[in-house]
Amino acid sequence: MFARAGLTLRAKPATSGAMKTRPFAAFEWMIAWRYVRALRAEGGVSVLTWISFLGVTLAVFALVATLAVRSGFRAELVGTILGSNAHATIYRPGGTIEDFDAMAERLRAVPGVTSVAPLIRGQSMASANGRDALADIYGIRMEDLAALDGIANPEMAQGQLADVADGIALGAILARDLGMFPGARIEITIRAGARTPMGRATRVNAFDVGYVFSTGRFDMDKTRAYLPFETAQLIFNRDGVADELDLRLADPDNVAALAPALAAAAGPGVAVWTWQDASGGYLRALTVEDNVMFVILSILVLLASLTIISGLIMLVKNKGRDIGILRTMGLTEGSILRIFFLCGAGIGTAGTIAGVILGSLFAIYIDPIFAAVNYVAGGGVWDPSIRGLYTLPAELHLRDVIKAVSLSLFLSWVVTIFPARRAARMNPVEALRYE
Repeated sequence: MFARAGLTLRAKPATSGAMKTRPFAAFEWMIAWRYVRALRAEGGVSVLTWISFLGVTLAVFALVATLAVRSGFRAELVGTILGSNAHATIYRPGGTIEDFDAMAERLRAVPGVTSVAPLIRGQSMASANGRDALADIYGIRMEDLAALDGIANPEMAQGQLADVADGIALGAILARDLGMFPGARIEITIRAGARTPMGRATRVNAFDVGYVFSTGRFDMDKTRAYLPFETAQLIFNRDGVADELDLRLADPDNVAALAPALAAAAGPGVAVWTWQDASGGYLRALTVEDNVMFVILSILVLLASLTIISGLIMLVKNKGRDIGILRTMGLTEGSILRIFFLCGAGIGTAGTIAGVILGSLFAIYIDPIFAAVNYVAGGGVWDPSIRGLYTLPAELHLRDVIKAVSLSLFLSWVVTIFPARRAARMNPVEALRYE
């Protein structure tokens, strides 16, 4: 129109006649909102806007859900380890501990030690109802057994813990494999009899099942059994001695720093084995896997954020005439940049909020969601014999949510700057030349 009339357009210098407004003024928000929700017929990019929004939402949802499951899995794993096992173990390499009561008193005097339990350990063959299974026998005093939260206060248990004083306690999977229940009788076969030319003779002992427990760990529940300390001494020929001393600490995470003091209190000729020594390699492998998963999901968030660039580039192209008009009206490059920055940042922020809400709901209601998935799949989605835990745990931590939100907002806001700068630096003369 202007070209046919023979008029020549000249852009106003930004430093002379440009409108001076405060950053992110109300009219900038209004224009950005109109551009974002504009239909394609009006020069908008509605479809690309929705694609960008859904991409960021799903990426943030995956990141929050993964961080929650990672935290829950680690917490559940460490909780079952610390709830059913010693935090530190004192043993004499190649032998037994004779003066275990005196040693236990010295260890109890170490600051940070809450309990010390003499223990007898051995392997046996458990038999009942024509079935056999390997059992790891733990001989322990009843007061020390009651101090193990994972055994004394499990989520699922049958029978009474006090009945173990006259019988045996079995892990839930071991009891299931043998068809055992409280009050049933089980045979324990061990190779602890007299030595003969054919090898060590076996010894068979029968016990009443007094207690069935579930620690939350499949591998523990499949093999573990507890006997009274004196009974275990008798059947394993450990009269007057203990195999090891199991210690529980006020702060299990500080066990490495406390190990030298424990070794000094125990005396010469003993060794200290901590729960971190036993499970540290596995936990370090989990840490590496967690870091790799975070990097992979961060790339997924980045890719989702890049879709915002595509939408903004199309928006800038479609709104070239509008940009030219706004510039000739006196808007500065900064105002144009902020308008299109608000378009892209708004999509990224809305997608981030939606993703956090979905991820948080997934973590909170993971049990019914997992049950529904397992039902639809016909069962067998989660095999505890492979994964160790019975269910898929999730724990939602504020630091994980903040980490996901910060990453998503940073990426979606940064990628928005480039097409917004392109819009701001557009020459209004070129934008209106053929209008």
